[in-house]
Amino acid sequence: MARRFDLPGTIPVFPLPGALLLPRARLPLHIFEPRYLAMLDDALKTDTRVIGMVQPDEAAARDGGHGLHRIGCAGRVTQFSETEDGRYMITLTGLSRFRILRETDGFTPYRRCEVSWEGFDQDMQPVEHDPTFDREAFLALLTRYFETMNLSTDWDSLKEAEDELLVNSLSMLLDFAHEDKQALLEAPSLTTRRETLVTLIEYALRGGGGNTKDMMQ
Repeated sequence: MARRFDLPGTIPVFPLPGALLLPRARLPLHIFEPRYLAMLDDALKTDTRVIGMVQPDEAAARDGGHGLHRIGCAGRVTQFSETEDGRYMITLTGLSRFRILRETDGFTPYRRCEVSWEGFDQDMQPVEHDPTFDREAFLALLTRYFETMNLSTDWDSLKEAEDELLVNSLSMLLDFAHEDKQALLEAPSLTTRRETLVTLIEYALRGGGGNTKDMMQ
């Protein structure tokens, strides 16, 4: 795991709608576009192997900005394999959230940004806890959601998962709108992320949500 003072001030960013990475979580990615293949090749040449995941921001783009949400999450490439036709299957392990300061000019085909890591000290800790988590009530709500959405899952794994793994995995995997994913990312603590997740699930149960794929098999 990288230490905060090891993290670079300028990182490559991968704008991918709906793809959420959180600290200490793992995100599998399929890399096939030439510009992102170049990004991965360059990242693998560095000591930190860092790539920043960030949500596109259509409103910011309309206002003449760089078209990215200001807060993203950086991950370290911890697994990768190459297919015969030159594509990559990789896994990013979340390190820390960051705040975009400015996009940099350069000759790379992918985007790079100057970032600040300040304000996200908890992200670099071994694990985050949720002292007010009512697991029984949460799992009851989750059961209703999965039944309503006609989803399947490994309930034994869910029940045994630690609080952080449970909340963050669901935040990443459930099919919420892009802005909702951003709200989950920007939650200042695991408790507020869990509260946001509960609100989104309750909203979906009232008819405001869509469908999602079977997950956590």
